[in-house]
Amino acid sequence: MVERETMEFDVVIVGAGPAGLSCAIRLAQQAQEKQQELMICVVEKGSEVGAHILSGAVFETKALDELIPDWAAKGAPVTTKVTGDDIYLFKNETNATKLPHLVVPKTFKNDGNYIVSMGNVCRWLAEQAEQLGVEIFPGFSAHSLIVEEQQVKGIITGDMGLDRDGQPKDSYMPGMELRAKYTVFAEGCRGHLGKQLIAEFKLDKDASPQHYGIGFKEIWQVDPSKHKEGLVVHGTGWPLDNDTHGGSFMYHAENNQVVVGLIIDLNYTNPHLSPFDEFQRMKHHHTFASVLEGGERIAYGARAIAKGGFHSLPKMHFPGGLLIGCDAGTLNFAKIKGNHTAMKSGMLAADAIIEALGQESAPSDLVSFADKFKASWLYDELYQSRNFGPAMHKLGRIMGGAYNMTDQNIFSGSLPFTIKDEHQDHAQLKLASESQTISYPKPDGKLSFDKLSSVFLSNTNHEEVQPCHLQLKDSDIPIKVNLAKFDEPAQRYCPAGVYEVNENEQGEKQFVINSQNCIHCKTCDIKDPSQNITWVTPEGAGGPNYPNM
Repeated sequence: MVERETMEFDVVIVGAGPAGLSCAIRLAQQAQEKQQELMICVVEKGSEVGAHILSGAVFETKALDELIPDWAAKGAPVTTKVTGDDIYLFKNETNATKLPHLVVPKTFKNDGNYIVSMGNVCRWLAEQAEQLGVEIFPGFSAHSLIVEEQQVKGIITGDMGLDRDGQPKDSYMPGMELRAKYTVFAEGCRGHLGKQLIAEFKLDKDASPQHYGIGFKEIWQVDPSKHKEGLVVHGTGWPLDNDTHGGSFMYHAENNQVVVGLIIDLNYTNPHLSPFDEFQRMKHHHTFASVLEGGERIAYGARAIAKGGFHSLPKMHFPGGLLIGCDAGTLNFAKIKGNHTAMKSGMLAADAIIEALGQESAPSDLVSFADKFKASWLYDELYQSRNFGPAMHKLGRIMGGAYNMTDQNIFSGSLPFTIKDEHQDHAQLKLASESQTISYPKPDGKLSFDKLSSVFLSNTNHEEVQPCHLQLKDSDIPIKVNLAKFDEPAQRYCPAGVYEVNENEQGEKQFVINSQNCIHCKTCDIKDPSQNITWVTPEGAGGPNYPNM
């Protein structure tokens, strides 16, 4: 048994993203109003707040307006107003049709929204939280749960200074026990503790399976003559085929920078598909190339997105805590937005906790959260968009788009029937022998690039000697099952070159994990067809260090 230091708090929040920080701020605000002493701790595995934040992002300020009404006066980095929306249907590598606004679902329209760096927004939110007395611990990963008598009592932070076999090095420091009356999990999409909580407390027994996408993002410094500050561009179609869903985006931010990206649904069927290479290919379309040519790529990242929406929401309360934001899947994919919804879920969590702590005997299970959620605009927004994703999956790009335009623009999401997608994303791959191979062009080093040079731009770093945080349940499966059936798709779905299949001197195939390249996107944990890979937290401060994502 390892001797661990123990710290006690009223509330421990795991993750300093928009959900976790909004929860912390709301808690501190209400404690201040009630002249109540409240010890609040936020644990963040990134080297600093914002280091692991990756989002488009076109930002709707609805939740921020409620949380900090004078955010503009307080210097929030929310300054670039959307000035226009262009929506394209990409037919092939040369042709595109700009869609009239009449046929675009109103959820895609961005009047009154802002183009932001959510990393910088989170850094600012952290400052607001600290000014209110919240303690924020960056560089500490939440490694495991403390569960006693079927109730969550807190978390244990990751040990530091272990070798590859998990044995202590000279620099060894055991993780701490952070205990709390309530623990809030805001780890982002596919949080590894959130995944455990969902399984342990059967939180998803009444929900559809969660659905995911992988989102790529690059920041480019472009020629000022090509820059249109505030312009938002979205597209669907090429380079993705009719059986692969997703969409592209380009946002003209401030300082002659544009953000360009592609989201690909992880229910795709062709194991030969490489999401990274689809993104690189996409940038050669004239719509993007005409802006990017002559510019400089200055940042790269990728992250999984929970996009199942309303039907895939698990129960978000359990004895001792709450699951919020993208850890629960509150993103509204009909809007391609999840920051305002994550923030609101954090604020509702704070309301439920403050109310419980004010009672003579605080309940262990915050069932009141469910009532607050159902009475909120967050519930209404997700409910009105409940059929968006399933319609696209089941009806296809054209018919699904037509359905969603009708549902959103004419009926405001109130059509009296429900569409669900009960399929697991990882189970959708066809056999490699039954799938068309895809030949991707070599990167030109001007618009398209390879994985390793891209990972370099993400500033990814891990302590070189530490246990591998990408754990295989069965080390034989990658070669004996995944390679044999699916040509081991981990070689292609990973956006960072973590997984390789090599031959040893005897000519035998070997599965290689380059965990130091991992940018923490969680795609392997989601898409592995055998569900053989489990992503766990590496040492604190490891992974990407995104400056402005």
